[in-house]
Amino acid sequence: MNSTSTSKIIQILRFGRLLLHIFSGLLQSIAYPYFNRSVQRYMVRKWAGNLLGILNVKLNCSGPLPPEDEQRVILIANHISWLDIMIILTMYPVRFVAKSEVLSWPLLNILCRNVGTIFIEREKRNDTIRVNQDIVKALVTGDSIAIFPEGTTSDGTVLLHFHASLLQSAVIVQASLHPVAIDYRDITGARNTSVAYVNVTILESLRLILMQPAIKAELSFLDPINCEDKNRRELTRLAEHAISEALQLTVVRKIPERLSDLPSVSQ
Repeated sequence: MNSTSTSKIIQILRFGRLLLHIFSGLLQSIAYPYFNRSVQRYMVRKWAGNLLGILNVKLNCSGPLPPEDEQRVILIANHISWLDIMIILTMYPVRFVAKSEVLSWPLLNILCRNVGTIFIEREKRNDTIRVNQDIVKALVTGDSIAIFPEGTTSDGTVLLHFHASLLQSAVIVQASLHPVAIDYRDITGARNTSVAYVNVTILESLRLILMQPAIKAELSFLDPINCEDKNRRELTRLAEHAISEALQLTVVRKIPERLSDLPSVSQ
């Protein structure tokens, strides 16, 4: 926890503004399906950017963003906080793959469902087949997709092992695969672990974020990965390596890496 925090009055004011903003988003999300894609993208980007402003999140984005009209784009990112979704949406229009747990979040569950989030039940191993099919359908109809392959959140001081299961969709459609590195800093420049959504409820996480005087978010789009002649495990390891190098983080593996997971030397 940082030694400095905002006053109770500022926290209450921020929380009030945030509630109003969420209700505004809920109303917009009802009309969302009836607008064309360009209007939808504007609505989401504007709403996400305003939310960051309410929470005093200062976003710095670097690297080559894929053109918004590029087809079959998949962003693959490390995962620290629910804020990750907002900072990505502020910079690039995507639909997210999210854990079904999000459906239990008050208000935000409705918002996520209305804007086309693809939910996965990670406890059900076979659910990845359905989700891969949903991702393929979304990609071929012109949507871009964002995936958090760690499968959970870290505190931002390590990178968790990337799982390959959802990148079968990238192989099927030969997607344009873009690794994205996410990092949070506090006002001193140190890594901000208070932002992490780890071992807390969504309301506890929100309280910790409201206490922050300011949050610096770094969003780095890395060089795209060519999907040609690669399987999902090779693509996953390449993305994992690119993000760990960009953030200078150690990869924590729960299971030993197999040789079949590694890209060949020629790639």
